[in-house]
Amino acid sequence: MSDNVRVRYAPSPTGNPHIGNIRTAMFNWLFARRHDGQFIVRVEDTDQGRITEGAVDHILDGLEWLGIDWDEGPRVGGPYGPYFQSERLERYNAAAEQLVASGKAYRCYCTPERVAELRKEQARNKQRQGYDSHCRFLTGEEREEKESQGLSWVVRFAMPQSGVTSVEDVIRGHVEWQNELTDDFVLVKSDGFPTYHMAVVVDDHAMDISHVLRAEEWLPSTPRHVQLFRALDLPMPRFGHLPMILGSDRAKLSKRHGATSLMEYRDDGFVPEALINFMALLGWSLDGETDVMTVDTIREHFTLERVGKPAAIFDLDKLQWMNGMYLRQLDVSDLADRIRPFLESAYPADLLPIDREYLLRITPLVQERIKTLAEAPEMLSYFFDDTLEYDPDSLVQRGMDTPSTMALLRRAADDLGKVDPADFGHEHLEGLLRATGQELELSGRQFFGALRTAITGRTATPPLFEMMEVMGAERVTQRLAAAVANLSSH
Repeated sequence: MSDNVRVRYAPSPTGNPHIGNIRTAMFNWLFARRHDGQFIVRVEDTDQGRITEGAVDHILDGLEWLGIDWDEGPRVGGPYGPYFQSERLERYNAAAEQLVASGKAYRCYCTPERVAELRKEQARNKQRQGYDSHCRFLTGEEREEKESQGLSWVVRFAMPQSGVTSVEDVIRGHVEWQNELTDDFVLVKSDGFPTYHMAVVVDDHAMDISHVLRAEEWLPSTPRHVQLFRALDLPMPRFGHLPMILGSDRAKLSKRHGATSLMEYRDDGFVPEALINFMALLGWSLDGETDVMTVDTIREHFTLERVGKPAAIFDLDKLQWMNGMYLRQLDVSDLADRIRPFLESAYPADLLPIDREYLLRITPLVQERIKTLAEAPEMLSYFFDDTLEYDPDSLVQRGMDTPSTMALLRRAADDLGKVDPADFGHEHLEGLLRATGQELELSGRQFFGALRTAITGRTATPPLFEMMEVMGAERVTQRLAAAVANLSSH
């Protein structure tokens, strides 16, 4: 197997890739890397009416962001190109002509209106909906007459009308379908472009694809593809259909489950390592217990035997937890560099540029609490913005009043102003201020609660004295003075 594994990810450029689409790409990539094979990207752009400008770049940029590299395809080339289906039309037309000539496909002259009315009638009669093979049995004379009238046509495949089509799915095992339940589907549309079914079979053969690993939603299309391979007398790849992804309520995945496009996850502050890990568990497991794994571990142990059949459950809370785990494991310098663009994007110009050395001192204080990079601007704002917004009443702790609060803030500012800058470390600050609090006969909750709010504008923060050390004496004393002013004017 290791000598001939060739798999492909074949997206349609009709929008931004979502989590299920990218999960399929990743499983193909993992399978190829596990077996020293090739991973190919092929753009299926034959549905011209649905193409979205910029979609190809969104897809490829997303793969690159995740670290999913491809051996052949757009941006890298390869011996089986071109890798855009719209540039391979001659191959599909030749295959269609071969099928028509052999009687395994035919031209259908039915108008879209007739086909639509047929489906309505079938629905009214509670019949299975599908094309009724009307043009399959036209006589030669009838075909000549329609051609002479210049009627528009499509090419339909002549599906066997009895028997079964079966495959040995590498994930689901033996699967079979009754042929009479699959209608004569379209191969070439009236605009001359092939349908997905035609193009995918021709290209999978032309690109020597060994395994077709795709989402479960394509399982009903498999008998069509199997019959096309047979009709064209082509060797067949092995099929494998990946489990569906459902929301936590077991409904079809949608935006309300947090299922945004891939690059929105990036913009929401998720790191690629966490997303790869999370997506791997949407249908695959290492041992049924391990959750957090490096990409190298996943790649080394990925097998189709450990891909399950049941639907996978997308849990945004778990993704956020996992992302937090990865952020905590990062080197401080790496985490700071990942946080920095989020700060620069969110903060006004007067707070920029972000001082990297200052950020490197801040980062360890929040590393244990942060779950996504996008939380950083709000979480760190008081380190950068000296204009704090808070209710002055929040400075006054239980059992205190405004005059006593102003007194403690002035005393703290006075004591801190006497500290040598070289001694402005958290251990020295803690010893000094605890002694001051005791002298003022205040509890730690009262004294340090007032200081915390005055310095940060918040009641919950990282450790107070470590924060004060990072902010420095000048910024801390200025904020204490501003807090006194707030109280006196309140």
